[in-house]
Amino acid sequence: MKITRTVTEFRAYRQTIGQHLGLVPTMGYLHDGHKSLINAAKVKQHPVAVSIFVNPTQFNNPDDLATYPRDEAQDFELLEASEVDVVFSPSPAEVYPPNYQTYIDVEQISQGLEGAHRAGHFRGVATVVGKLFNIIQPSQAYFGQKDAQQVAVIRQMVLDLNFPIEIITCPIIRESDGLAMSSRNAKLSTVERKAATILYKALSIAKDAYESGSEHHPQKLRDIMQHTLQQEKMARIDYVSIADAITLKEQENPTTAPLLLSMAVHIGDTRLIDNIIIGE
Repeated sequence: MKITRTVTEFRAYRQTIGQHLGLVPTMGYLHDGHKSLINAAKVKQHPVAVSIFVNPTQFNNPDDLATYPRDEAQDFELLEASEVDVVFSPSPAEVYPPNYQTYIDVEQISQGLEGAHRAGHFRGVATVVGKLFNIIQPSQAYFGQKDAQQVAVIRQMVLDLNFPIEIITCPIIRESDGLAMSSRNAKLSTVERKAATILYKALSIAKDAYESGSEHHPQKLRDIMQHTLQQEKMARIDYVSIADAITLKEQENPTTAPLLLSMAVHIGDTRLIDNIIIGE
């Protein structure tokens, strides 16, 4: 496994391989969810690159950036065991050198959900992913469904800016009790970790109500999720959403279109997100 830390180093490596390369962009502190993306990339039997970069421009809370979990040695060990071909792990100064002033703003699809609660977040996401695409030049890039809006933003960016890259979305990987795997889970105390299962419980109850036919009205489904979350005293709700799974527009009337049920919830000091799609 080759480790590169500068654009020059990675581009020199890129010239030694063929046209096809799979990319798994990450912010490190890797877990089985990331491994599932790597495994999906390896199915193509092309070289696989993993980027590790905690991107400062997508954090609107300096404390969140400062406390984001990091363990580079552990990450490299996991990537070596996963037979990743190359790692790109740059410093913030390598990605955003002095006098940096160019950003990508994907306008409409980034406005609701996370975009409404994290100012500038998707501007930072689109910018860093756009830079990674330009540096690494993958033929495919792999993202997890847990960050559903992020995937939608990146797909729109790829379409609008004519990146010759296939975006592949992989299913959420969950713990045995349903909690979506996330690097942020490491910040939860034992008590908070148990409380965090309320997110998937709320999504599952709303999904069951929809699929049983007992409730199809979006507001009623939001009420079901909110009521379930409120049963956990440690949960503080940022939002619950019932949106069109493609456009991410919030839905107010029953529809036959696939729906994205999503939420952001604080458990203690840790903000967690989760989602499921229904009506597919």
